[in-house]
Amino acid sequence: MGNDQLLPAYNVQIGVADEYIAVVDVNHYRSDMDCFVPLMEHFKQTYGFYPKYPVADAGYGSYNNYIFCEQNGIEKYMKFPMFKKETKDQKYHEDPFRAVNFRIDEQGVMRCPNDKAFHFLYRKNVRGNQYGRKEELYECEDCSGCPYAEKCKKTDKNRTVRINQELTSMHQEVIENLESIHGALLRMNRSIQAEGTFGIMKNDRWYKRIVRRGIHSVKLEVLLVAIGHNLYKYQKKKMRNRTAA
Repeated sequence: MGNDQLLPAYNVQIGVADEYIAVVDVNHYRSDMDCFVPLMEHFKQTYGFYPKYPVADAGYGSYNNYIFCEQNGIEKYMKFPMFKKETKDQKYHEDPFRAVNFRIDEQGVMRCPNDKAFHFLYRKNVRGNQYGRKEELYECEDCSGCPYAEKCKKTDKNRTVRINQELTSMHQEVIENLESIHGALLRMNRSIQAEGTFGIMKNDRWYKRIVRRGIHSVKLEVLLVAIGHNLYKYQKKKMRNRTAA
């Protein structure tokens, strides 16, 4: 609510292209991750195809959304929650005690900095995941007497780690996409256009509270606001072109 209050609210989503609001959606989901697929489906319903490069912040990057992108020919340009730490915090990224940085030997066995093997225990489904995401649990063969114990684990037992190689590979693909020249340009445009559009609607137009009630009426209200924004943007550009001519 802007002041740390937790009040009933709608989650308004917009997709911006060339400074115009191309798609808008409203729902009850608390998390932006759950809003991504409905917004993409709404985009396809409107234009007949999915956007190729949907750039989004770290609130949208999830396993479910990445799988949806793979199934529909959409490139993965949505940050994941730890994206900033992975790309900006070198100490965290290169931490030798993170399981993703453990060495894999010639037999395909994961080994910690003390060269102890981690053995597979079991594989389990991640609760609430619609695409059947699974995690694998591994346990160190012996942590007793380890000189790195204080840095590596928090209990007196052998260390266990949860691994999802598929999700780790997805995160690496996202980093490569967003760190490329093309990705950097897309990120810059998103921060200017998408965030800028919300800023204009909220601060310049003082549209901070929805007036109507009921999801259908609320969607209509937000859609009308988006249409008004686009008409204003179009008229301003038209006037600038006339002046330049």
